[in-house]
Formats: sequence, structure tokens, C-alpha cells
Amino acid sequence: MPLGDFLVAYLRKIGVTHLFGIPGDLVIRLFLRFGARHGLQIVTLSHEPGIGFAADGYARATGRMGVACVTYGAGGLNMVNAVAGSFSERVPVLVISGGPGEDERKLGTLIHHQAKEIESQLRIYREVTCAAHVLDDARTAAERVDEVVRHAWAAQRPGYLEIHRDMVDARIPVPRAILDWDGALSFGRSDEHKVDEAVRDTAARWNAARRPLVMVGIETYRFKLQREVRDLAGKLGAPVTTSVLSKGAFPMDHPLYLGVHIGAISPKPIARRVDRADLVLSLGTMVTDMDLGSRPLQIAREHSIRAVGGSVNVSLHTYTDVHLRHFVRGLLAARLRRHRERVRYCDNLPPEPRGLERPLRVTDLLRELNRFLAGRRGYAVVAESGDMLFAGLDVRVARGGGYLAQGFYASMGFGVPGALGAQIGTGVRPIVLSGDGAFQMTGPEIAQAPRHGLNPIVVVVNNGGWQIFRPVVPKPSLLDVPPWPYADLAERWGGRGFRVSRVDELRAAFAEAARVTSFVLIEACVPSDDLSPVSRKYIQASARKGRSARR
Repeated sequence: MPLGDFLVAYLRKIGVTHLFGIPGDLVIRLFLRFGARHGLQIVTLSHEPGIGFAADGYARATGRMGVACVTYGAGGLNMVNAVAGSFSERVPVLVISGGPGEDERKLGTLIHHQAKEIESQLRIYREVTCAAHVLDDARTAAERVDEVVRHAWAAQRPGYLEIHRDMVDARIPVPRAILDWDGALSFGRSDEHKVDEAVRDTAARWNAARRPLVMVGIETYRFKLQREVRDLAGKLGAPVTTSVLSKGAFPMDHPLYLGVHIGAISPKPIARRVDRADLVLSLGTMVTDMDLGSRPLQIAREHSIRAVGGSVNVSLHTYTDVHLRHFVRGLLAARLRRHRERVRYCDNLPPEPRGLERPLRVTDLLRELNRFLAGRRGYAVVAESGDMLFAGLDVRVARGGGYLAQGFYASMGFGVPGALGAQIGTGVRPIVLSGDGAFQMTGPEIAQAPRHGLNPIVVVVNNGGWQIFRPVVPKPSLLDVPPWPYADLAERWGGRGFRVSRVDELRAAFAEAARVTSFVLIEACVPSDDLSPVSRKYIQASARKGRSARR
């Protein structure tokens, strides 16, 4: 069958329903094939970075593979940053790019959209994907597609396929194994004997512990273990924390959920409880500077059990070839002591002042958002990078609501397109927290919402610039951004716009937004020197680290 038809059939077989992309001359033939009858639902946006972030948000929210299709060179290279974020945070996104045909390459001249060499784009994508191939041989094309997709899924990282335009109609053989396959993708396998040993070792240490604690990391979410981890937490009865990267991987209204652990800058009750723990069971937690508040890990290895990256470290013992999925299921079947500790959820928000007619601050925004979400279903929160990434750590989405953020790679521009992709995949209405600086990067993609039937609520915190850097930059004017009429733009783009500067105005805007069927943009005006509580602590910790390094 033609390669283009095979690719459509293959993607549909693994459950892909949507493809995010922008057409271009070197990919137009393949792009049209994707959107043909019985093909995929095509979602176009305005700019390739938005396409990459939308595919990423779709994959995060649905637990399925996101797919993006762009043209060669100007399109593919324009999306590298978004794909790098997916790689860094373990999100399975398949990037499909067009390319010049064989006849064009034989001319021996430079081809438009070419950067250095024709193979340059492939080399660049090999740095930010776990598998990358150019499909230039009809005899092996089907196997190459299968190889890249399976590898990307097993690793939960992006994959890359480059299909030059003269290959789209090339007839390729399809192996019987692919034809007979049911389309189910699987994760890595474990050594069963090592799993049993790791579980026995873990159970012995857990049953001897008096003050254990569980840390739930991002791998539990990436490898679709939310239900098993929730059941395991109930069986263990110990407090549960998440990291910056894994906020939302464990239910925020669960009675055992303590809150987000950010190393030394955690809320004091969380920091004290972690310090008191005589055993920490860490499930799928990546150790990053963002998660530790720019401080080294304080948990002694002999008092920890750490399962991440396909291995389990139980104190000083290491068990390789043990996938997190099988380790968690082994613990569910093991005899484990159940603790009965009373847990109280903690955040970083100070007590609320009296009166609602006071000027709005970021802490007020977070309290009002939590008030709005309390008891409501059908909402998810998407936190943009910058101050809103840290602000989002104090948002509590209850009743099964979702939460998405680039908690480690932290690229500004993820918020709005990531939310569009998430709503396309799940139907859940997103609430985006964005600073004005980040919104000016990719926020105008919100104008695409009406044509795709989407209705996010976007809160743009307007403080006149990239506020998170102002405390550490000697010349703050370098961080100013132009004063856009955000609320007015929303009205012109087919949505509703509100401009608020007081707490009571924000509360009223949220209430009205819940009734509006179109997208909503709330321009929340705050002082230029205002920051979220966690940002203030993070900046202070980073400054102390910098002073220590200079000594």
C-alpha cells in the first residue's frame, strides 16, 4: 500500500484520533493524506511552537500519543523547543516532518528551507527524541514506523519520522506481524525475579518503619499508574507528597495528600514531616533542581526506597530491570504494614485579609481560584511557566480535576496551546494561569479556540513584564513588555474579556466565566512587584545559593 495510507492506518490502529499540524510545501501531500476521508481529525494552529505544545498537552491529558505534522526546515526547526520539553518531561509525541524529494536532492543545489545540510534536521531531532528515522527505503518503511512508535511509547518520550515528499505515494510492503497486531502498545518488561526481590526488600523495610512517607513522582502518571498508586497509598496509610513536576499525579483531595514537596522551601509542616521520616518510598520521582528548591537532596539513601528509570534502589541495594509498573503491582500484592496517620493538606498561602474590595494580588487570585474550583467538576488547571508555574503549586483541583504544567523544562509559551490540546483530547474545560509575558509568546493561539469548539478560561496576570526576574535584575526596565489590551483582544477574537483589579471583581468574573460558553480571558491586574509565595521563596533560596558559590 502507499506509505501515506499506511501511516494513516497505523496511527488509527494505535488509537490516534487527532493530528496537530501546519501545512507546508514539502509536507502538503502527506498532510492532505492525513486529512482525507476516514483519516484523522486535523487541528491547525497559527505557529509551529503552538503545534508542539498542543500535541504535548493532548498527550499529557489523555495518556495517549500526541502527533504533530510540520513541513521541513522552517517548520520542523521552529518546533524543536516544544519537542525538547516533551523529551525532558517524558511525554510521548510523534513528530512527522516532510522533506525534499530525491529528484530535488540530485540537483546538487541548496533546497529552500534547508539550514546546513539536508540531514541537519534529522541530526537535531536525534538530540531531542528517543528514536528518529528518515523513511527513504520502501522495503523497510513500515518496520521503521513501527520501531519509532513502539520505542517512543515504551520510553514515554518523543519520536521522529521524516518522510520526503516523493515517498508519500511509494508502495511499501507491510509485514504480516503488523497486519495481525491488535495495535496495543506496551511498556518495558521487568526481570520477575528482581521484582520479587525488590518487593520483599521493600516490604521488610516498610514494615519496620515507624514514620514512613510516600513521594509520588511523574513516572506514575506517565506510565498510567494513577489508580494503582492511589490504591497502594490507601493500603499503606502514610502521608503522600508530590513534586513540582508531578503535581496532579495524585488526587489533591485525597485524605492522605500532604501537598507539594519542594525541598527546603516546602511549607513548614511538609518540610518537618519529610525531615522526620525514617523511610521515604519514592515512586517515579525524578530528582531535579526545580523539585528540590535549588538545594541538594536531604534524604539519606539508607532511609529511602527509590523506584525510577527502570530500577529500584532499596537503601544501599540496587535492583535493575525493574519497571515501576511491575514494582507497584508487586507492592499491592505484598503484606505491608498499614499506618494510620492523620494528614492535613498544606499550601503556601497566608491568611486571607478581610474585605473583598481591596486591590488584587497573586495570593488573592490563588485563593479565589481555589474557591471557584471547590466542589466543581469538569475543570482542569494548566499553569504557564514563570511565576504562574510556582503559583500553580498552591492551586487545589479537587473531585478528579486535572493539572498540567511544564514543571521541569519550564518553557514559557506552553500554557494556552497546551490547554487547547488538552481540551481537544479530553473535553475537560481548562483554566490557564499565564503571566502577560508568556501570553505574548503563544497566547494569541486562543483565537483558534472558536473554530475548534473550545472554551478555555485564560487568566492573564498583568504586571507589565517578566516579573519573576525583576527581583534579581539590576535594570528592571529590561523586563518590561508592551501593554496589550488583553480583555479587548479576547472580544475581537470571538470570546469574552474581563479586566479586573480588585478581589470582588475577580470573583464576579469567575462566576460569569462559568456561565459563558465561549472562551474567556480574565485580565487580572496586579502590582508590578507582586509574586506568588513560592516564587519569593525560590528566588531567595537561589540568591543564597549564588552567594555561597561566590565565597
